[in-house]
Amino acid sequence: MALPAPPPARVFAELVPAQAQAPTPTPAPGGRGGPPAPSGRELHVSGSAELSAGPDRARVSLRLGSRKGAAGAARSSVARRLEYIAQSARQRGVPEENMTVTEDFSRVENTYQMEAEVCITFSDFGKMQNVCNLLIEKLGTSVTISPPHFYHTPEAIDTLRRQVCVAAVGNTRRKAQEVCRLFGQSLGKPLLIREEETKEWGGHIDSHLLNSPDSLTLQERIQNATAYASCRVFAVFEIKGKENRRNKLL
Repeated sequence: MALPAPPPARVFAELVPAQAQAPTPTPAPGGRGGPPAPSGRELHVSGSAELSAGPDRARVSLRLGSRKGAAGAARSSVARRLEYIAQSARQRGVPEENMTVTEDFSRVENTYQMEAEVCITFSDFGKMQNVCNLLIEKLGTSVTISPPHFYHTPEAIDTLRRQVCVAAVGNTRRKAQEVCRLFGQSLGKPLLIREEETKEWGGHIDSHLLNSPDSLTLQERIQNATAYASCRVFAVFEIKGKENRRNKLL
């Protein structure tokens, strides 16, 4: 998906003090302190940021089954493989709560059929590859492993939203500092910070599973599930007097 063009930067600065000046306050004792910045000396600036976050979860589905003339034989055949799958995942650090098993037992003509599906959720994609490779090697065609589905947890999306907003505010402040330095002024405190626009695109979340083509590579699936967010903010800063030479050296 083509990324949208960033909004044009907007900078408005008023470097000439307003005609109506506030009364000059009495100097602090000992000659310290001084008058505040004149009223109306403000810098209006907007800035934006764009960040991305890769998926933090992957779900793999494994299907297996058995059809036998005796019910016990069909059940035991599937049970042995289910135990091996669970044991292999546990040995590689997958918690028990991240594995769910569903079973279906039926009679087909004169035989008994036992089918099972195991869904494993991974937060470590390296462990996911190790587990899947081991099961393919040991169980072969007796188990069918679906391609992994990558997605974001709600916590990961919330983190992305906070980070892009903070990044936009930081970019806006740096832009304001550069404008002030260009005119030999010093940037003061923020008077207003407003989030004007946020956009999000891409990414998968757990409640909206998307089926990707089986031909995609692992990296392509991760890229397809990557979430993007942009944020544009508007800020008003106070403009102080001439920039201190000591600050310039810092």
